[in-house]
Amino acid sequence: MIMNRLSRRDFGKRAAAVGIATALGSTRVLGANDRIRLGFIGLGNRGDQVLDAFLVHQDAEVVAICDLWQPYLDFAAKKIGSNPKQFKDYRKLLEMKDVDAVVVSTPDHWHALQTIHACQAEKDVYVEKPLSLCVAEGRKMVEGARRYKRVTQVGLNRRSSPFCKEAADFLRSGGIGRITAVRSFHIQNEWPKGIGSPPDEEPPAGFDWDAWLGPAPKVRYHRNRAFYRFRWFYDYSGGQVTNFGAHFMDFAHWALGHDAPLAVTAMGAKLAIDDNREIPDTLEVLWTYPGGTLATFSQFNANDAPADRRHGNLEFRGTKGTLYMTYTGYDVVPEDITEKVFPALTPLDRSLSREYESGRKPVIEPKKVEGEDSTPLHARNFLDCIRSRQKCNCDIETGHRSTTATLIANIAHKTKSYLEWDARTERFTNNPDANEYLSYDYRAPYKLPEV
Repeated sequence: MIMNRLSRRDFGKRAAAVGIATALGSTRVLGANDRIRLGFIGLGNRGDQVLDAFLVHQDAEVVAICDLWQPYLDFAAKKIGSNPKQFKDYRKLLEMKDVDAVVVSTPDHWHALQTIHACQAEKDVYVEKPLSLCVAEGRKMVEGARRYKRVTQVGLNRRSSPFCKEAADFLRSGGIGRITAVRSFHIQNEWPKGIGSPPDEEPPAGFDWDAWLGPAPKVRYHRNRAFYRFRWFYDYSGGQVTNFGAHFMDFAHWALGHDAPLAVTAMGAKLAIDDNREIPDTLEVLWTYPGGTLATFSQFNANDAPADRRHGNLEFRGTKGTLYMTYTGYDVVPEDITEKVFPALTPLDRSLSREYESGRKPVIEPKKVEGEDSTPLHARNFLDCIRSRQKCNCDIETGHRSTTATLIANIAHKTKSYLEWDARTERFTNNPDANEYLSYDYRAPYKLPEV
């Protein structure tokens, strides 16, 4: 994963040259019986899970792996079992001619550089969600994938889930009537100490902290900023809004038939947990979508009570019923529609305004559907599209739009404002100052490549 500062410019020139050749049609043509040769960049936590999802497919061969932490490399190599080449510098992996595609599962602040460099190096890319750390990065990633004609898949894996597709089709077809509200939740009680407040210290032996930071600001090593806990700090992640919210808003986009909100606002803070996190422990985000639908994301990290009786994390409220979704299925609960009868009123009882109810009944059928983990299916779709050169279920533009909805929620929270969003120009129209948060300056000498 490391970027050697002495040779970064040379690498960019070589990668760009390869990318130009790709654009002219030099991509290796895969036969039906060819195995797709993969390189993995980032193998901790989610990277390990995604590795499992690819290993179940017999036509995928993991030939190279890259991570800064040797224990992750050792664990992955043992799981793969075919002695893949190991790297700590992802650029070395990208230089391998016998790698057809890469899987990027590094912390969020590395996604843009590694994805664009992979596109320039003639590799198709599976990149985990959230796609980017800021909106400008995401758009640049889309441009890079288009410029070098790469097949891309963003790890919003519900897009490859049969039960999610069924639910999205059902909702778009009016299955629960007009959808007025979409609610989503990340609920987990981390009180009282959360991730704690350990002091700065020296990094573990063999762990290149400067390389891990990459384009992020230079700070001393802190265990809460590394490995999975980076998600609690804004230099490396958008917090739980982008981590979980990207999944929820992506499915909301799919089900509503829209790819961007009209406006967003957010309120929240660290209210109860005594640790050194930067992200809130309690947060509410509200988006408005075309057609008048309100969407919310509720982050409750100091209380673990379920959002509803089904322990779901996403719900759609329509005029005819409600669809509750979990990670493994969905449940449709009809509304009981009541006919109201208003009797003729005499002067004596007119002030009583009495009404009578009759014919109380549901207008749609209840429904319950069970599903399964869709990550292996998402991997399968990526492999198939590498062969066909067709668009994946969650190509980079789709992933960018869904990630953007969550990124601008963080901007609304940071600026304490109600922000109106123009999805065509990807700018706020009512708060010019908020547009400054759509990009950020990389730590020198890192910079996004020209594409």
